[in-house]
Order: sequence, then C-alpha cells, then structure tokens
Amino acid sequence: MNLLKQLVSNLYLMLRRPPRQQYAALCYRLDAMSGLQVLLLTSRETRRWVVPKGWPMKGKKAHAVAEREAYEEAGVRGKAEKEPFGYFAYMKKLKSGIKVPVRVQVHALRVDEMLTDFPEKESRTLEWTSCPEAAARVKEPELKALFMAFAKRMAPAPVEEKLRAVGR
Repeated sequence: MNLLKQLVSNLYLMLRRPPRQQYAALCYRLDAMSGLQVLLLTSRETRRWVVPKGWPMKGKKAHAVAEREAYEEAGVRGKAEKEPFGYFAYMKKLKSGIKVPVRVQVHALRVDEMLTDFPEKESRTLEWTSCPEAAARVKEPELKALFMAFAKRMAPAPVEEKLRAVGR
C-alpha cells in the first residue's frame, strides 16, 4: 500500500509541476559535397538519436549553455545564435525513475571545429546527416518539425530573389 501512495504522490507532483527547462544546440555545417548537414548523437541511457542539450547553468545565458553542451556531448565548437530557433518537449526520466515534462529551447550553432577528445566521447555515437534524415531518426515530433523548418530556413534563395535583393 505504501508503494501505491508513493506512485500517486509522484504522479500528482509530475502533473502539477510546470515543465522543466533545458537548452539545446542544433549543430550544423555546410559541406561542399553534401550541402547542409546537422549533427545527431545518441543519448547515454536509451541510445536514441538526440541533439546536445542540458540544464541551465548559473551565470550562463541560454545560447552559452547550448554551446557548452555541444562541446561536452559532441566535441564541437562554434557560435550559437542568441535567439532561439525553436522549442520541443519531451519526457525526461530522472534518476529516481520519475518522468517529468521538459521544454527544450533550441539554438542553431554553426560548427567551426570538431574535437577528437571531449568529455562524453566514450558514451556517445555521433553522426552528420541531412535534415530529413535527422527528422526521421529523432523520436520527438516537435524536434522532427524543427529539423524540417531548419532545412527550409537554410535553403538557398532562388535566383530571382537574389537579383531583387541586389536591386536588378
């Protein structure tokens, strides 16, 4: 009976609490042969495909947290955009076993450098892929949509728009 009370209590806390906040980096590069590529990595516990993300850090702004997580989890260095590109939600399983809702603020990060050594190298698999492929691999519907929106944002402008932009 005590276990049942604990489960009810945990469920109540989970449902009434607002979502927790995390910050993520949508790491990308422009490859001469492949075009736009985004970086996916595996989570440590479930090995599902994700983007680098983490909890807020005291004294750091959201985009700086995204940069830090990209370094720690994927070994990439670059500059994250200060404005968020978008958001997605997922259920995070805590060490206690309780699942809590998390809202993730995503910042686009252009990768300038890939390091061969980084803190979580041994516990992650990294892979560069296209946005449609990344959308197919990730589990979260809103993250899928973000990858597709990012592909659209980064698509080259048609020639007519380029000509209008320069006044011809």
